[in-house]
Amino acid sequence: MKKLESSLTNMLAVLTVIAIVAAGVLAYVNSVTAPQIEKINAENLAAGIRAVMGSDDIQVAQPQEADGFTCYAITDASAQPLGTAIVTTENGFGGPLKVLVGFDREGTILGYTVLEHAETPGLGAKAGEWFQDKIIGKNPGQCNFTVSKDGGEIDAITASTITSRAFLLAIQNAYDKLKGSQDAQTGASPQAGKTTAVCDGKNGCCKAEASPGCNGDCHCEKEAACDAETSEPKE
Repeated sequence: MKKLESSLTNMLAVLTVIAIVAAGVLAYVNSVTAPQIEKINAENLAAGIRAVMGSDDIQVAQPQEADGFTCYAITDASAQPLGTAIVTTENGFGGPLKVLVGFDREGTILGYTVLEHAETPGLGAKAGEWFQDKIIGKNPGQCNFTVSKDGGEIDAITASTITSRAFLLAIQNAYDKLKGSQDAQTGASPQAGKTTAVCDGKNGCCKAEASPGCNGDCHCEKEAACDAETSEPKE
């Protein structure tokens, strides 16, 4: 058999054949393994939802994708609403930190599990366990859901403040998404039925935005009667 002449054309031809064969092998392997990987991922997600909701006897609705969140409405065996499981992602120290968190109908955290992370082993990677006894049973809408270093109520992972902030922000964002969805379903609005106003420190509760006259929660330091149309103080 005649040996191929060593030339640029022949080398390119050989490399092309190798690339085609390699691509074919990879495509075949992917076609064989992809369904199994998808099945395993689905089983892991289902197990995670049961874990964060604290019950095995649940029904999970089809996922709703919106604004980067994946929400699963959860009901019990008799189709009574139990709460919502939400997949939420925030950038941590090493990269995206993806968390699955379960809320009851009022927004109290039932459980969570870290689905993906790229945090430092032994430090930020502790998020999967560190916060279990610190946030479960809390409602992010009823407490200062930030690390104690920032004036909040949650102790950060030792030497991993950035990861801790990202984790808590991911949970807070999921809670905000949950409450926003609930308000949209019920037609609730901060402005519904009355004029919502915060204080300006001088005239009381009749300005449309917070300013230095407000306390930390933007509650009024003094009362003032407001005109329903102009939101200005009545004489």
